Amino acid sequence: MKDLPAKALEQIAAYFQALSEPTRLQILNLLREAEHNVGELAQLSGYSSANVSRHLSYLAQHGIVARESRGASVFYKVSDPSIYALCDLVCANIARQYEQTSSDRALFTPV
Repeated sequence: MKDLPAKALEQIAAYFQALSEPTRLQILNLLREAEHNVGELAQLSGYSSANVSRHLSYLAQHGIVARESRGASVFYKVSDPSIYALCDLVCANIARQYEQTSSDRALFTPV
C-alpha cells in the first residue's frame, strides 16, 4: 500500500468493508466448498433468501463473487480463491493474539 493515492486506498478500504460483515464471511465459507445458488446458501446458512441475495450482490459489486446463470437459477462462486488466503491470514493473526492474551493472563493467575 506504500505510496498509493487516496483513491486507491478508498477502493482497498471498500474491499475490506465487504469482508467486515459476519454473514458475508459465512457465505464465503459456504462457497469455499462449492458454488451454490441463493436458495442453497439460504438453507445452509439459516438466513432468508432475501438477506443472502443482498449480501451476494454486495460481494459481487466488489468483485469477490461471480454469478453464472444456468437455466432459471443463478449460481455464485468466489471470483478469486486467494480471498481465502487473506481470510486465513487474518484468522491466524487473531488466534495468535488470543494465545498471547491467554499466556499473559496466566502470568497473573495464582498457582
